[in-house]
This record gives sequence, C-alpha cells and structure tokens, in this order.
Amino acid sequence: MSPWLTIVGIGEEGLAGLGPAARAAVEAAEVLIGGERHLAMVPPDGRERLAWPSPLSALVERIESFRGRRVCVLATGDPLCYGVGTTLTRRLPLAELRILPAPSAFSLACARLGWSLPEVDSLTLHGRPLALLRACLQPGARLLVLCDDGTTPARAAALLSEAGWGPSRLTVLEHMGGEREGRLEGTAEAWSQARVADFATLAIECRPEPGAALLPRTPGLPDEAFLSDGQLTKREVRAATLAALAPVPGQLLWDVGAGSGSVAVEWMRCDPRNRAIAVEAKAERRAFVAENAEALGTPKLAIVAGRAPEALQGLEAPDAVFLGGGIDTAGVFEAAWAALKPGGRLVANVVTLEGEARLLALHAIHGGELVRLAVSRAEPVGPFHGWRPLMTVTQWRLSKGREARP
Repeated sequence: MSPWLTIVGIGEEGLAGLGPAARAAVEAAEVLIGGERHLAMVPPDGRERLAWPSPLSALVERIESFRGRRVCVLATGDPLCYGVGTTLTRRLPLAELRILPAPSAFSLACARLGWSLPEVDSLTLHGRPLALLRACLQPGARLLVLCDDGTTPARAAALLSEAGWGPSRLTVLEHMGGEREGRLEGTAEAWSQARVADFATLAIECRPEPGAALLPRTPGLPDEAFLSDGQLTKREVRAATLAALAPVPGQLLWDVGAGSGSVAVEWMRCDPRNRAIAVEAKAERRAFVAENAEALGTPKLAIVAGRAPEALQGLEAPDAVFLGGGIDTAGVFEAAWAALKPGGRLVANVVTLEGEARLLALHAIHGGELVRLAVSRAEPVGPFHGWRPLMTVTQWRLSKGREARP
C-alpha cells in the first residue's frame, strides 16, 4: 500500500514555515489531525478535523479506521523526537506512512545557544516525573529539557538547589521560531520566575556547589546514598553484581527480593532507556525502594508487592534477573529462569550456608560460574585502624542459552 498517512512537523511560524512537500500534504488531506494549537494554524475550510484525545491510544485506533483516505497528522517540530510519530510508527507499517519533519526543539535550542547537539543530554518532562533530572546531574553536563508546562523551570530550579546544584545556569527558550519567541536566564538558586510559557524548552548547564556529592552513573554508589533497614547489597558487592548482570541499554531487569532496590536503581541509572521491576514482599522496604528511586533519578522503577514465585506471574519477561533473596524458596529460581529471555543473565547472591548449598545444587544442574566475594573495610580500633570484614557473598552467574545445561 502506498502512504496514506502523512505526519507533518510544524513550528511556531505555522503554515508559512512549511516546505513545498509538507504544505502540499496539508492542503491535499481529507482529514486533519493534531493538537488544538496545530489545528488552529490551518484556516477553517470544512474538512474533517480531529484533536488529540486522552488517552492517545484511542486516537491511534481511530486513525487506523481512515486507512485508504488522505490523512495528515500535524505534530510539533520533529514528530519522531518525543512526538506522536514514534507512537504511530510502532502501530502502523512504515510503508503506509510519510514523515516530513521540521527542526526539533532540541535543534532550535542548540542553534540559539551555540551548543553541539551530540554533546547534549536531551529528555522530556512532558507527562513524566521531574525526578528524572536527578540521574542527569553531572559536572559540566548540558541538558535540554522539554517542559511539561510553564511551572517546569521553577520546579527544576528548586530540585537543583535542593540537590546541591544551585549554581547551575538555566535558560528558558519560549515559542522558538515564532513571533512570540522569548528567552529567560538565571541560576537555579536565584530563579524567581514562577511561571513561563507552557510551550518552552529548558536548557541547564550543570554546576555543583563546592563539596556537593557527585553520583556517577557507573555502578557502586555509596551505601549512604540509599535508605534501607540494613537489607542492602553493599557497595563493592553491588558493583560486582551489576557488572555480572551486564546492563544493556533498553533491557529489563527483575530485582527479586529487592530490599532497598539498590541494584534495580543502579541498573536504571546506567542508561535512561533501561527498565527494572523491583519485587518486594515487605511494605516498609517497598517504601525504601520508592524513595531511593525518586532521590536517585529513576522514578519510573516499577515496584511489585508480593513474594516470589507467586509475584512473578504475569510480569513482562526480563533480560536479566537478580535474586538478592529467596533463592532457597521453592520455585523462585525455576520461575525466574523460565521467564528469562534467551541470552539473558541471572545473578544470585547468598550469604548463608543454606543459600550456598542451594546454589551449589543448582550449579550442578545448570552450570554457570560461582564466585566468592570477600570485602573488608578499614575501621577505627581505638586509636588505630583494623580490617573489619563484611559477610562473605557467594555469587552465581548464569547465562541462558550459553552456559546453561538442559
């Protein structure tokens, strides 16, 4: 089938800013679809028009019913940059689509600021938690952020100041490319503008306060970065555990017996596309998981209440599994192993003799790699210092489809 649906990127200048192909697609369409702001850019002419509903999924189903007619979807800037184009390409065959982008807000912002787009971290807060910013805070980082509404810059400034990044430079770019284009600048700690235009992009030059705690994306954050009741995979063991789990961008981790959720949080911090599900039976620990996820920039971490293996039923199949507890509970390993995708990794840590016996028995059946992790930390002993050992951890590492035995 030849393309019947054209997705046209449109900027603040409206129809006047469209190229010949995009303008022709708008003029030839039998049905126009877009936000109220987009549709208002096209003078009334009697054609059928549809505004974005909520949820968007309802519109996608309606669009499919137009197959065979000439349909034009109007989107802001580049439709594939956090836009509706991404949703539609997942649902419709690419052969049925034609996409005509305009410059994205990120491209326009870089042009205004003189920044190199490949050297910028870009994200959207439109309909997403503000806490996503926390995972991006690194000295010298340049961030471009699509605002949720006019209060986003003020809320971002408050978050930065609270996190020890008050000297960071903020620039708000409003209505880029249009007659109402505006620019506001200041530091996070001195920001006083309660509201800006709803259609705005926020640029952040990250600058920490002197002595501010720096939290890298590499695994092994300080234990003090996490709230816990002591059920916490310690820093050195956590770094080794994440290395064995081998986070791959866009993959899903099950953190079973999550405790404080430290492994799941660090998995997600490795790459903004990573996802994780933390399974934890105790309500107080689930609260720790939620607070840690919020504080460390992974608020989209999914938390499942319940005990494995029952709580694992119906979850999306994982690319990696961490069994931080419960390996000696009947059926936990079997359920996790059955759900794990081919090529996935499973890592289990134990500190008890009973848990180690279970690992040895499973290793005899499935193979894999056994590692013993012994860590000692220097601590005061009167006026001197001595080595205080942490509990020794036995770790089992197994890859599905490679080292596994039938």
